[in-house]
Amino acid sequence: MFKTYYPKEGDIEKKWYLIDAKDKVLGRVASKAAYILRGKHKPEYTPSVDMGDFVIIINADKIRVTGNKFMNKKYYRHSGYPGGIKEIPFYKMMQKDPTFAIRNAIKGMLPHNRLGRKQLKHVKIYAGESHPHAAQKPEIIEI
Repeated sequence: MFKTYYPKEGDIEKKWYLIDAKDKVLGRVASKAAYILRGKHKPEYTPSVDMGDFVIIINADKIRVTGNKFMNKKYYRHSGYPGGIKEIPFYKMMQKDPTFAIRNAIKGMLPHNRLGRKQLKHVKIYAGESHPHAAQKPEIIEI
């Protein structure tokens, strides 16, 4: 009989990848990052194990959205009180926190459980060109 392969924590080799988001579409960057964070690019992918690698995203402030989303896309939050819904448009959110849009998009593409929360910690998003992870020798990914 053959046994099903199930990876152990020590068997998993984590790599670092770099994505330059300058003039790239938000959803395409987020889906590629989520794919790598989950580990779906590896042949030994297992859905219930954190197989994914680390992702560094630079130039988050220069990300694009298509159509009229720059003005019309809105992010919502609720205080929990009646009438406590707040909305903030995409362009204002980009001024306030340029990394929020990418992090929020990636978060929506990961599992909504403790594994997804752990995987979201493996993405490092920076508004500018520089990042402090040069020692990890990240591999550049083109989108």
